[in-house]
Amino acid sequence: MRDADAINRPPLSVALICKDAARTVARTLEAVCGWADDVIALDSGSTDGTLDLLAQHGARVERVTWQGFVRTRQASIDAARYDWVLCLDADESPDDAMKRSIDAFLASPEAEVCAGATLNRKIWYREKPLNFAWQPERRLRLIHRARAHSGGLDPHAELVPNKADARLGAVAGTLRHDGFVTFAEQLAKDLGYARTMAASLHARGVRGSTGRIITSPIGAFAKQLILKQAWRDGWPGWCAAASTASATLAKHICLVELTRSDSGTRGRSA
Repeated sequence: MRDADAINRPPLSVALICKDAARTVARTLEAVCGWADDVIALDSGSTDGTLDLLAQHGARVERVTWQGFVRTRQASIDAARYDWVLCLDADESPDDAMKRSIDAFLASPEAEVCAGATLNRKIWYREKPLNFAWQPERRLRLIHRARAHSGGLDPHAELVPNKADARLGAVAGTLRHDGFVTFAEQLAKDLGYARTMAASLHARGVRGSTGRIITSPIGAFAKQLILKQAWRDGWPGWCAAASTASATLAKHICLVELTRSDSGTRGRSA
């Protein structure tokens, strides 16, 4: 039975982007189908049973050609039926507390003047959350699509208010992120992301720096381990800090290679 906030709030769409997400998408769909008023999934070529799971849960599906994270995210927003959109990846699922908080926010007068609301995402590893590594990780994921859009640099798409002074709300609860099974898998994924990010930066005229190859990974490791206190997550926290450093190292190596292969490019240092 839906509570009063869920009944009184405006209709909500959930917009997913996915490809070969059969390992995680069922959890996502179980969390949002029956709660959201519309679930739209943009699939860019799944062959692992993802499409069957989407159909079983009653999600609308559009098969699309991958256009990068930023443009594909915007396409999912455009495909939603309703103006309020919760943008998710196929390995993310809101818990009950977050869904109640979203209902309350949307039913409140605050939603009428906000471009959206931020929420906190937390990595799950071996069926347990990492409570310190990468925390807090508040992201703008709930938006009114007339007031915000998909931006950022591939592969790190982010939702951006249309106005610099836009108001944002904040919802409680946790967005569970089942991003990887093993850190070895995460390292391989990070390498691909590093190449894409380096290419995005290079395309904007950002030049690589050999000094950053040394300093940035150390800074990234220290930030996670000391400032974020990732060590309190036990050995997975140490692995999280190390994988962050590895991803940072890979990005700067790729950017230096692109810079050196295109010596005519002029721009600022990363």
